[in-house]
Amino acid sequence: MKTNTKKLNELVQYARGLGATDAAILSPGEIVADQYFADRCKEPRCEHYGLSKSCPPYVSGPSEFKKQLEKFSRAIFFKIDVPSEILFSAERREVFQLLHQTAAGIEKEAIKKGYINSQAYAGGSCKNIFCHDRLECNVISKNGECRHPQYARPSMSGFGINVSKLFEAANWRMDRAVPRDTDAGKSQTANVCGLVLVG
Repeated sequence: MKTNTKKLNELVQYARGLGATDAAILSPGEIVADQYFADRCKEPRCEHYGLSKSCPPYVSGPSEFKKQLEKFSRAIFFKIDVPSEILFSAERREVFQLLHQTAAGIEKEAIKKGYINSQAYAGGSCKNIFCHDRLECNVISKNGECRHPQYARPSMSGFGINVSKLFEAANWRMDRAVPRDTDAGKSQTANVCGLVLVG
């Protein structure tokens, strides 16, 4: 299905309404997937590696993601700006819950607009975000279906998505999380982000 500029702009506004600080329309050619970034999930080993269906080694990785990109004509990239210190606190999980819920919400709205193959990706492990109090991921353990299919979305890292390139394409400054600057006594801003392929 061909994308419609009006509908895409509506999705950008919708993303902001869900809680995104900003959103941008990108072309698939501006999305870079690299095995290097996917490999970083394994070495140095992420503490959530292998714990959910949306993270390595249970995702298809960069090579398949690149093939998927060919089916889409546009994407909605969005970010949520938060005080950096929150990402080092107990509130971190709530931020990533909002991130996944926003990604899933944009995906759902895109489907309603006729882009039935739309697919959302977000940051962080869904096991840690939604099922941190559960021993295992239902899907991996074959004990049932995903407990949070309405919100949990695949990890961008597992597909090797180069986030810094997305920020460049959107003409945004990328702010990385750093511990609180106790000398200045001021909070620094950090970004968490998601991507929705529209098609």
